[in-house]
Amino acid sequence: MHTMTIGDRIAELRLRRKLTQEELAERADISVDVIRKLEQGRRTSARLTTINALASALDTEPGYLLGQPVTFEVGDNQEDGLPSVLALREAVSPVADLLGGDADPEDPPTIAALRAALRSTETIRREGRMGEIGLLLPPLIRDARAAVHASTGADRAAANSVLAVAYQVAATTLAGLGKEDAAFTAMERSLAAIRSCDDPGLETMAASTLAWVLTRQGRLADAQRIALARAEKIEPGFRSSPQELALWGILLLRAATAAVRQEKHGTVTDLMRMAKGAAESMGEDRLVYATPFGPTNAGIANVNFLVEMEKADEAIAAARTIPNLRSLPPTWRARFHVDRALAYNDLGKDRLAGRALLLAETDAPEWMRYHSTSRRLVEELWGRASRPDTELVGLAARLGLAG
Repeated sequence: MHTMTIGDRIAELRLRRKLTQEELAERADISVDVIRKLEQGRRTSARLTTINALASALDTEPGYLLGQPVTFEVGDNQEDGLPSVLALREAVSPVADLLGGDADPEDPPTIAALRAALRSTETIRREGRMGEIGLLLPPLIRDARAAVHASTGADRAAANSVLAVAYQVAATTLAGLGKEDAAFTAMERSLAAIRSCDDPGLETMAASTLAWVLTRQGRLADAQRIALARAEKIEPGFRSSPQELALWGILLLRAATAAVRQEKHGTVTDLMRMAKGAAESMGEDRLVYATPFGPTNAGIANVNFLVEMEKADEAIAAARTIPNLRSLPPTWRARFHVDRALAYNDLGKDRLAGRALLLAETDAPEWMRYHSTSRRLVEELWGRASRPDTELVGLAARLGLAG
């Protein structure tokens, strides 16, 4: 059975909009040769800058063109229930908010229990265990909402803090499944909870998460503007704490991600210079609201931006200098190895690209199955190899790309 490729999706939308390849190329401001090769299957991948330009020209989300997975997979450790996108949507946007409903007959959990559940969910997210997130998030959101409604004073503020973060985890999860509009709704809910919470740093993290959701929607200018506006409000000084430096640096990296996909390379360079300065001032990476920042994370972000700017040689050289990679969570390490694979692929070093992908899978195997860039790259390497090695064939099979 034929699986739709990125070229198939481009051709489908182009024809639906009655555009020629030349007209689409003009709208997207890219070479018509790129469109031809994609539609003919002579190319199976494209730069994210190209994907975003095509998505904008075709009035769709980048995730659609990339063939983003749209539902949870069923893992071997999910005997007690199945992760459900619908259940997560219902938790984020319950009908009871519109129509009213009966009160929850159970007593809400304590604040300590809510915080423990949130910590567990954040750990699972950092490890890329998407199916478990799909199981745990809906009840966590419902419990936090119940605690908010049943509490007053400091307990209510604390419950709102948990709820705000849970909504942000829901937003990143939904965006990862190509449900960007639902992710935006989750962020609206998070920002509403933040207005009544007891943690001022959550507003900064919400700006970072919202910028990421907008980036996934292809709204790159909006993403950059939101991240930079919040960064300007909290710009640190000589006496700033490591957490304040980290929050500022995280926002700069979010803005740089949007900038690089708009091919604003000068802006990316300026933002990276400031982010590296903040990271060096910290001395080491630390987790801030489950997100790492410091010299290591700034270094791998720089590798990602070099890959996006088609500077493969520089990306490989920079990758060799990353300090203390094992200090980062598994999904961050996996993303780094995928960037290495992309750089090696650009240099025509297929064997090294394959080895980097296998390292990414070792760090975050379930995350790989949801990561569209990884899947496209495996397909590309497998498709052009005259005799694919057994490890690459095995990886393709584990990602569901080989029969």
